[in-house]
Amino acid sequence: MKIPRRGSLRAALVTSVAVSALLLTGCSGANGSDDARTGDGAGNSSAAAGPWSYEDATGKKVELDSTPKRVVVLNDLAISFIEYGLRPVGTFGQLTMAKDARFEGLDTDGITQLGEAYGDIDLEELAALKPDLVVTSVYPKDEQGTLDDTQPGYGFKDKEQERQIQAIAPVVQVEWGGKGEDVIEEIADLAESLGAPESKVEAAEQRFDEAEDTLEQAAKRSDVSVVSMYADGSGAYVTRPADEPTLQMYSSFGVDFVQPKPKGFYWGIYSWENAGQITGDVLLLSQQGYQVAELEKQPTFADNPALDAGQVHSWTFPALDYASQADYMTKLAGWLEDSKKVS
Repeated sequence: MKIPRRGSLRAALVTSVAVSALLLTGCSGANGSDDARTGDGAGNSSAAAGPWSYEDATGKKVELDSTPKRVVVLNDLAISFIEYGLRPVGTFGQLTMAKDARFEGLDTDGITQLGEAYGDIDLEELAALKPDLVVTSVYPKDEQGTLDDTQPGYGFKDKEQERQIQAIAPVVQVEWGGKGEDVIEEIADLAESLGAPESKVEAAEQRFDEAEDTLEQAAKRSDVSVVSMYADGSGAYVTRPADEPTLQMYSSFGVDFVQPKPKGFYWGIYSWENAGQITGDVLLLSQQGYQVAELEKQPTFADNPALDAGQVHSWTFPALDYASQADYMTKLAGWLEDSKKVS
């Protein structure tokens, strides 16, 4: 039997709302309508009106006289907000919504794209959106989960740009590290506090539970190993599963991930001269960087067993929400079932 993840926490949040209004609320569409606070038509939303405060992953506490309605969000989090029925007024990140496969099938109408690449944020356009809040993430710098306060939030070019953004609207950061399920719960709670219908979040969580069962069963029946990798002209970067929240979670569900040999936090980095050392039966290849055609041109990697067997699938860095993860886990389960041991 699975232990309920969020029931007691949700009850605590409701109590917190009643006692201290300690919650964020509502985004709106670009036209200023409160479409993030419409709930599901049955008033089934955990958002609260009135003053709010929020302490983010860095320990920074933001307090406002009224609840935020217009929110600009890092693309990783924007996906989750949209999945839960919220609509940011703007987004930014490494990829544009048009180039990010994770946005396929999502309604992005009215959401302003604030830049074309990492750190490319149009400050004038941001100010024109009149945001009440900017939400981004922060990555730990080591396996102990240490956060480096000398570095800007994720998606910001530098600390100066972060200060310029903070002059436009308060910035809060969600930690993107540790246990995957913990991050998913944090983002779900944040989304509910912003007005996501509780029923929509619960429906996504049910799908997640079903996909988890499917993935666990597939992992038990399969004897293949999986490697998650990014590659470019400088070499191949194999993800260390314990340091990536999603892979950590999949590992806990029984998926056998390859541990990179080179030491280092998050990545095990192989020069192309040493890329032949990378093993694994199934390759999850980052949607950014080299794709199959480029890998096949690398003399030391062209005969990689997973590549040669055609057991290569896109690693999209699925957003850490119940809906996105349910979709990707279902796909991964199918890939495990359909793959054979080749390494």
